[in-house]
Amino acid sequence: MSRQYFGTDGIRGRVGETPITPDFMLKLGWAAGRVLVDHYDGPGLILIGKDTRISGYMFESALQAGLINAGVDVGLLGPMPTPGIAYLTRTFQAQAGIVISASHNSYFDNGIKFFSAEGTKLPDDIEHAIEEQLEQPMVTAERLGKARRITDAAGRYIEFCKGTMPWGFKLSGMQIVVDCAHGATYHIAPSVFSELGAKVIPFACEPNGTNINRSCGSTNPEALKEKVQEVGADLGIAFDGDGDRLIFVDHKGEVVDGDELLYIIAAYQHKLGGGCPGVVGTLMSNFGFELGLKALGIPFARAKVGDRYVIETMRNNGWTLGGESSGHIVCGNVTTTGDGIISALQILLAISAMDKTLHSAKQGMVKLPQTMINVHRLKKVDLSSDPAVQSAVAATEQQLGGRGRVLLRPSGTEPVVRVMVEGEDRAEVKRLAGQLAQEVEKALN
Repeated sequence: MSRQYFGTDGIRGRVGETPITPDFMLKLGWAAGRVLVDHYDGPGLILIGKDTRISGYMFESALQAGLINAGVDVGLLGPMPTPGIAYLTRTFQAQAGIVISASHNSYFDNGIKFFSAEGTKLPDDIEHAIEEQLEQPMVTAERLGKARRITDAAGRYIEFCKGTMPWGFKLSGMQIVVDCAHGATYHIAPSVFSELGAKVIPFACEPNGTNINRSCGSTNPEALKEKVQEVGADLGIAFDGDGDRLIFVDHKGEVVDGDELLYIIAAYQHKLGGGCPGVVGTLMSNFGFELGLKALGIPFARAKVGDRYVIETMRNNGWTLGGESSGHIVCGNVTTTGDGIISALQILLAISAMDKTLHSAKQGMVKLPQTMINVHRLKKVDLSSDPAVQSAVAATEQQLGGRGRVLLRPSGTEPVVRVMVEGEDRAEVKRLAGQLAQEVEKALN
C-alpha cells in the first residue's frame, strides 16, 4: 500500500504547510490513539517527547488533545532525545512513543515519529492503519484520557546511558567538547559524560526555539573543530537536533564520521569485545570502510539508506552493529535504535580499552574520496528511466574504470536527489560528480 503521509522516517515538512499543521496533528493524535487502542485491545499510555524547536509546543498540545479525545492517557516528557523516548516507551510499558522533531533540519521544519511498545519503529501495518483512520470523522471516546507530565524523564535516561558502560568505567582525565546543536540533548549529554568523570565543555547547549542545528551540531562541525583545537581538548562530540546521530572531532580537528566510528567499534569488538559477527552499512557507506572491515575478517552488508532498513538487515543477519555515514549508529547489543549518546559512549569505551587516541584508532581504514551533491527537485522524476541521466551515469562509471561507485538516491526526508561519486582520485571524483549533478538538475527541473 502506498502511504500519503508517512515517509521513511515518519512525517516531516515545513511548519504551517500540510501536514505539519495543528489541525492535522490533532487528527493524527486521535487516529493513532484509536488504532493503538484497537491493536492493544484497550486504552493505555502513550508518551510524547520533543526536541527544542519552538513549534514543538504547538504540536505537543495538538497531539495531546487528539490522544485524549481517543481515550488514551498521555505522558509528557518535554525536551528529550529521540532514543530517550524509545527507551522510556519500553520502561513505562507504554503502547507507543511519539517524537516531535525534524532531526537535523532547521527550526522552521518539524515532524512526527512513532515508536512501538518495544522501542522500535512502528510496523508498516500500524502506519497504514493510522493513515486509514485519518480518513474517518473524528469522534469522542466514551472514556476520555488524562495527561501527566513525567518530571524525572531526563534523569531516568541519564542513568540508562551510564548503565550501558562496564562497572567502574571512567572518563577521568579526558577533556571533551560536547556540541548539542541547541537541541534535545542539551540538558542530558553533558551530564552523562561529566558524571562519568570527563571534563566537559558544553557547546551549543542554549536552545531558544529557533537556533536548533544553526551553525552547529553533527551536520555543521566547523565551529566544533575550532573549539576543540582552541581549548586543546582530547576530542569533540557533536549530536544532531534530536540526538539520534553524532560525529566526532579528534584532537587534530579532523572530523570522524559514521563510517569511521562504526569501524572503531567493530575493531574493538573484534579484538577485545568478544567478537563482531558483522556490520551493516548503507548504499552511501564509503568503500574504504568495507575494505577496512574485510582486512579484519568482519563481514559487511549494505542496506538501503534509512535506519529502519539498517535495523531490518541487522535483524535478518543476526548482527548487532550497523549504521550510516551520517553518524546514525545502532548498537543493538545495548539498545533498540540509533542513539547518539550511547554510540558516543561505545566509542569512548573502545578507544579506552584499545589504549588509543581517537585519531590513531581510525587509522585502520582509509576512506576513498567521495563527493555528494544535493540537487533540489521541484517534482518527482524516475531517473532510472531518463535516457540522458542514465547515459551520464554510464559515462561516469566508464571513466572510473571499476575504481569507484556512482549512486543517485532521492532523499526520504528532503526534496533533493543525492548525487554521489566515489573513487581513488579526489579531483576526478569532484569533477565527475559536478558533471553528473548538472544532468540530474536538467531532468528534475
